[in-house]
Parts: sequence; C-alpha cells; structure tokens
Amino acid sequence: MIATVGWLLLPFAIAWLSARAAIAYAHRRGMLDRPGQRRSHSTPTPRGGGIGIVMAGLVCLPGVLLGTAAPWPPVVVAGLLAALLLVALAGWWDDHRSLPILPRLGAQLLAVLLFAAGLGAGGMPWWWLPVLLLAGTWSVNLHNFMDGIDGLLAQQAMFVGAGMAWLAWDAGQPALALAAAVLATASFGFWCLNRSPARIFMGDVGSGSVGLLIFAFTAMLWRADAHLLWPALILSSAFVADASLTLLTRFFRGRRWYTAHREHLYQWLVRRGLTHAGGGVIYMTWNLLLAAPLAWLAWSHPGLGWPITMAAYLAAAALWLLFKRRCLRRHSPRNCHVAA
Repeated sequence: MIATVGWLLLPFAIAWLSARAAIAYAHRRGMLDRPGQRRSHSTPTPRGGGIGIVMAGLVCLPGVLLGTAAPWPPVVVAGLLAALLLVALAGWWDDHRSLPILPRLGAQLLAVLLFAAGLGAGGMPWWWLPVLLLAGTWSVNLHNFMDGIDGLLAQQAMFVGAGMAWLAWDAGQPALALAAAVLATASFGFWCLNRSPARIFMGDVGSGSVGLLIFAFTAMLWRADAHLLWPALILSSAFVADASLTLLTRFFRGRRWYTAHREHLYQWLVRRGLTHAGGGVIYMTWNLLLAAPLAWLAWSHPGLGWPITMAAYLAAAALWLLFKRRCLRRHSPRNCHVAA
C-alpha cells in the first residue's frame, strides 16, 4: 500500500515541478503561444509544460511495469519507453521551432513501430502491425489536435488513465493498472497549472506523448484481455469522435485538413462565448454520464462489447452534430467563416 501511494504521488510531483520549471524556461526562450485567428486564448502563454508528464512517465513507468506484481516483459517496456522518448523529442523540437510534417510523421511512425515491435516480441501476432501503426499514429495526432483550450487534454488524460487503471486492476494486471494511474496523476499535476486560466500550455511535447500513452495502454489492455478493448475505446470516445469527424468534414470540403484551424467542437463552443472551463465541463459531462456507464456495460457484458462501443460512438457523433449545428446557427456568416 505504501509503495502504491508512492507511485501515485511521485508522478504528480514530477509533473507539477517540471511544469513550473517549464514556465520560466519558456519565457527565457520566447516559447509563447500568442493569440491569433486559429487560437482560442487571448493572452500570450508559455508552452511546453507537458514535458512534466513525459518526465513522470520515463521515471515511473519502468518501475511500475517491471517491479510490480504481474510485470510486463522487458522488451515491451523498452519499446514503450523508446516510443515515448521519440515522440517527446519530436514534440519538443516542434515546440522550439516548427518541425515539417514529414519528419514529424516519420518520428511518430517509428515510435509506434518500436512499441508494436515490443508487443510482437512479447507474443502478439505480427499481422496486427499495420493496424497498430495506423491507430497509434492517429492517437498521437488526434490528442495534439484536441489540445486547444485550457485544461481539456489534461482532464481527458486523467479520466482515461483512471478508467484504464480500473480495467487493468480488475483484469488482474496491477502493473498495467499502476502505469495507467501514473498517466492520470501526472496529468493531474500538470492540470493544476493548465486549468483555466492556464499558466502554461502542454505543447506538442506533451500532447503527442499523452496520445501515445493512451494508445499504448489501450493496446496493452487488449493484449491482456481482448474484451477490454471495447470499454477502453469507449473511454476515449469524446476525443476520438470530435477529432475524427472534424478531420473528415474538412477533408470532404476540400480544405487543407493538415493545417491549424478552429473547427473542432470545443473550439466552436469557445467561439460561441463559452469559457474554457465551460467547454471542459461539457466534455467531462459526456465522460461521466455516458462514456463511463457505457464502458462499464461493455466490461460487464463482454459478448456485447462491440455493439455497445458502436452505440457509444454513434451517440457521440449525434451529439457532435447537434452541438455543431447549434454553434453554426448562432453565428453570423461573417463570424462563421474559418480560413482553410
């Protein structure tokens, strides 16, 4: 019990202290996100605070995954740490100076490949590799896309990390449960400085790393018990639905979907006049009132996991369309215009 409490407090402390240090560092280096047409904040704010979540992961994950009951194979842990480090380095570079899309995508693909190779060496069938590459790269990018208002991504990582910790613990995977809890408590430590009004932003170093860890823990849950894939996917439904539907909408409208924009639902809610904290409340309401109960239902009825997951995502898509249309109707044509 003492060791467990220590593993929960340590990542919180590392993330909080690192984020505080990152504020001073960002001011010295001029790493400030300034207000603009494609941004949702109104004052210059330092970025790069997500380095604290990365540091907490690099320090704590080896200990909990290798030194706790039901440890994971060292090759899987090595692949996870190598992937985390690579995604974090690419994001840190991009936070300092813009990194072109192809090198950034190449680093993400290599990172996911390293993790997937670790799973493969640990016994996973290799024919799953293309699926893991696609899912992992999309997770890294969608969580980067969803990091646009104060506290939103950090609170999502807290919710998903806590939910996956519960799933892993119930499945007899205490090492994986503590690893997911590390993500949750480290995100909480960062959230304390990122909640509205934010003193620092997560930056690409943090958002991409959070996306990688959520993907990795989901894949590890699936590896431990295939039925746990469905409740794990439901936990992430709010972000996956928003990012995916926004990307598809921009793609089919012929817009440059890979460029920065303000067309995600959370951005429209803020443009409509909702506060950053209010936007976070809407996403957490979905998480607590719909995603969590549906994830429990999929967990408690393993044979119905697939249809319950489909129902959850259809419900998320319907709410996304409803809120998006309301936002569009309440804006004049001039205010609704978004540069491609």
